[in-house]
Parts: sequence; structure tokens; C-alpha cells
Amino acid sequence: MSRKEDFLSHIEKGYTTKGDYVTMGAGIVDGETVKNAFVKVPLKTLNRHGLIAGATGTGKTKTLQVIAENLSDKGIPVLLMDLKGDLSGIAQPSPGHPKIDERHEKIGLPFEPKGFPVEILTLSEQDGVRLRATVSEFGPVLLSRILDLTVTQEGIVAVVFKYCDDNKLPLLDLKDFKKVLQYATGEGKKEFQSQYGRISTSSTGTILRKIIELEQQGAELFFGEKSFEVDDLVRIDENGRGYINIIRLTDIQDRPKLFSTFMLSLLAEIYGTFPEQGDSDRPELILFIDEAHLIFKEASKALLDQIESIVKLIRSKGIGLYFVTQNPTDVPDDVLAQLGLKVQHALRAFTAKDRKAIKLTAENYPDSEFYDTKEVLTSLGIGEALISALDEKGRPTPLAATMLRAPMSRMDVLTPAELDEAIGKSKLVKKYNEEIDRESAYEVLNEKIEKAEKEAEKEKEQKTKTRRTSSRSRSTRMNPVVKVLTSATFIRGVLGVLKKVIR
Repeated sequence: MSRKEDFLSHIEKGYTTKGDYVTMGAGIVDGETVKNAFVKVPLKTLNRHGLIAGATGTGKTKTLQVIAENLSDKGIPVLLMDLKGDLSGIAQPSPGHPKIDERHEKIGLPFEPKGFPVEILTLSEQDGVRLRATVSEFGPVLLSRILDLTVTQEGIVAVVFKYCDDNKLPLLDLKDFKKVLQYATGEGKKEFQSQYGRISTSSTGTILRKIIELEQQGAELFFGEKSFEVDDLVRIDENGRGYINIIRLTDIQDRPKLFSTFMLSLLAEIYGTFPEQGDSDRPELILFIDEAHLIFKEASKALLDQIESIVKLIRSKGIGLYFVTQNPTDVPDDVLAQLGLKVQHALRAFTAKDRKAIKLTAENYPDSEFYDTKEVLTSLGIGEALISALDEKGRPTPLAATMLRAPMSRMDVLTPAELDEAIGKSKLVKKYNEEIDRESAYEVLNEKIEKAEKEAEKEKEQKTKTRRTSSRSRSTRMNPVVKVLTSATFIRGVLGVLKKVIR
């Protein structure tokens, strides 16, 4: 048996699956693509999370696109976080190209251009379905993690939420939360102190400054109503294909705190809403987080712990998380250890630091008799990657350098007219894009403060009036001249004199 035939047998044996699967492409050995040596990822293990990594320009986004398309075709909804703005083309079929035909001929797969059902979502003022959540839904723990608060400050946040629950004050947006904080150390200080204990003004001041920092990154657009219902992420179209939900994030690349805030809120809501799925044959929803280093770059230890917990727990809900970044070292080790599928595109070795990173990356993959992993990592071409997945029993599959199939949809953005058309067809735009500003904690407390101020002013006026009356009364009693002039004896005497004069 030749080395090529041996490799084909090796791949067929390692990637055999009884259930449904996504075909990534065909294996490569000795620099040559082995036709029909299909590298398959079972749907059953796609909720075990994954990583798509590689240097700029090596094809990470196209790999993400390929997986998303194939999942949609199999009725599995997808959520894509699009920070570069180059994923909207999924809605339109590929125009085709001779190089695509050549690639698929080498792989042994037919190429079928097609577009997919797409929903355009937005966190900012860009066009699309608006994503929002109320402060109450976010909760005190998650809000404290995002703001990177101390234990004492976390306690104050918990007290604020408790006060609002006890007094039926809706916490909808950040101005509500700020108003309650100010009330707790201002007009409502006595009320808070009697019910919940003393609250430090220095601590509330720190919390307020951190909220302002979050607002400066655009968080006021995210907090509010109407809240997005995560069930709308798992819709299927009339042809049985899962919707590909694309969140446009091109204008918040420089606001990582807002990105982290949204992502954690979304994951927490999904975890709290979706039922336990157990060991299912297919995932419920797959999320791709592009430019994932933005989440971890400035995250506090508490925030990283929260992310790690969610990654560990959300799998049981049938949710798969896929981090897309340039280098695996961008993802914390504790999170990296939870990832079942690894698609590693080429890495570049320009410096000693790069070579060290490549060596560490190679150690994350199983040994292979067909590859020197460190060497392959630097020699992969565009649209090629090392793949290691989990089989249906949860065991790592053989390492396979793979020529990846091409996306069936357009590898480019939608034109403005196409984008307007896609948004215009959306049923969710009508549901979520109406701004709602109902009475909440801000308005209720302002009214309460205004009423208290009016009552205080009225009481002050009443006291002033009483003091003036009392003062006049005291003055009348104490003045002897007035006493004499108003006495009965004096009046009778004057009247007697007057009578004599008249006579």
C-alpha cells in the first residue's frame, strides 16, 4: 500500500460517522490533496465548542462561513458576530470561479452555489434588528463582573437590585440604575439605611464612574426595552434551513467592554432560557465569535471566570461556542481546554516570539505519523488548515491537514441595496425596533423626590408662618405699652374723660 493509500485509509477510519456530519474538505499528505479523503465533523459533537485560528489572510472567515452554511442546510440555526463586516454575503449565492471548481475537483465534492436565510442584527445605530436587554435581566452578579467591582461594591449593587424588587421599581436602562444609586446616598439615605444598612458614598461614586465608562462605549444603546428574546435565534425558514443571524459589530471594535457585556448577557440568557438537551444527536444553536481576543484582552479575572463557567455549562443546552482569532494563545488555557474542534490555519514565524507560539500551538494537537506539526503550521496555504475534531464517542480524530471546501455563498459583503432588502424582509425588525421608554425607576424616583421636595417646602413655609405668628404673639404679650393701651381700665378712663369733655 502506497503512503497516499495508507493516508486515505487512515482518514476514512478516523472520520467514519454513523450520524449526520459537516464535511470540511479533503485531507492533504506530502503537499498533495487526497481526493475523497473527507474530513467530517459529526453534528453530535459540535456542541463541544471549537476554535478557528490562523494568521491574517489565511482563510479563517471563509472557514467560519463554510461551517455556518452547512449547519444552516441541516436545519441548525447559527449566530455570527461580524466585527469586520464581511459576512453579510452569506445571503447571496456565490458567483462561482474556475479556481473554486478546481479546488472542489481536488477534494471530490460537487460545488453548488446558493444563498442562505439571513437575519441582520445590530447593537448600535447601524441598520438591523436592535438587540437590547434590561438592567434587571442582566442581574447584579453579571453587572458587577462587567464593571469589575470589589466585593463591597458588589454588595451595594445587590442591595440596589433588592430595593428595586421590594419597591417594584423597574430597572430598565442605565439611567435607572444610576438614579437609584444617587437616591441611596442622597434623598433616600435614611430609607436605605433603615432597611439595608449604611451605604458608602465613596463606593457608590466608584460604581457610578464605572457605569459612565460603560456608557461611553455605547452601552446605553444596549440596555433598555424591548428585550431581545433568544428564542428568535433558533428560527427555521420555510425550506427547513436554520437562520444565520449576523450581528453587525463593525463600529464597536474599539469598544471591547460593550462587546463583552453583550456576549456575556446573551450567553447567560441562553443558558437560563434553553432547556437541558443532554447527549443529543445535533446542536440547538451554534455561535461564532469572531475576533475573540477582544473579549479576553481586557477582561478581569472575575469576568474570565464567568466566561469559563458558561463555556463549561452551556454545552448541556445544546449550544456550541466557536472562537475565531489569530492565535490560540489569545484564548485562556482554561477555555481552550474545553474546545473539541480545532481548525488551525497557517501561522507566520517572523520573530522568536512567533516561533515559540508555533511550538506551543503544535503541542495542542495529537501526534501524527504523517506530519511534523510545527513544519506544517508554517507551510499551509490559503484555505488549508490542520483539523482535529471529536468523533461520535468524544475521542480526538486523527490530525488532518485539510484542503477546505469553498463557501457556497458570496465571499463578499452585500451591497447597500441588498442589505436594505434583507432588513426590509425581516419580521423581527417590526418586533424589536420600536423604542419603548415606559415609567421605570428613574421616573418613579424623580417623582418621589419632587413630591418630597414640595412637601418639605410646604412644611418649611408652614413653620416660617407659625414662627412669625408666634413672634407677633410674644411681642404683644411682652410690650408693656401695648398692655396698658389695650387694658380695660385704660379704655374706661379714656371714655370717662371724653364724656366730661362732651358735657
